[in-house]
Amino acid sequence: VQLQASGGGLVQAGGSLRLSCAASGRAFSVYNMGWFRQAPGKEREFVAGITLSGSVTYYADSAKGRFTISRDNAKYTVYLQMNSLIPEDTAVYYCAARRYGSTWNVNDMDNWGSGTQVTVSS
Repeated sequence: VQLQASGGGLVQAGGSLRLSCAASGRAFSVYNMGWFRQAPGKEREFVAGITLSGSVTYYADSAKGRFTISRDNAKYTVYLQMNSLIPEDTAVYYCAARRYGSTWNVNDMDNWGSGTQVTVSS
């Protein structure tokens, strides 16, 4: 599956953004999907994940209570709603797919999309 992330931008602290990740192909619904981010000089890290049916979600501690991951299998798209953004959320955000398993290590993911830049100003 090929992935294309979008929706990033520049936002003030306290603001919101919704990221989208569009997948090609009808196989989208058999993939667990995740969002990761990478800030300058830092390793890529897990942000949020969702199982193939959308019934179970996972969040990094930094995202809990502020971010919501969701998916629309009919539209082959996964979303990341980000609220109450803080400057520490500034990073390139990537979506990723995993065919089997629901652990969220970077090396576990099978496919990666292009990133979308999120910049939060103070």
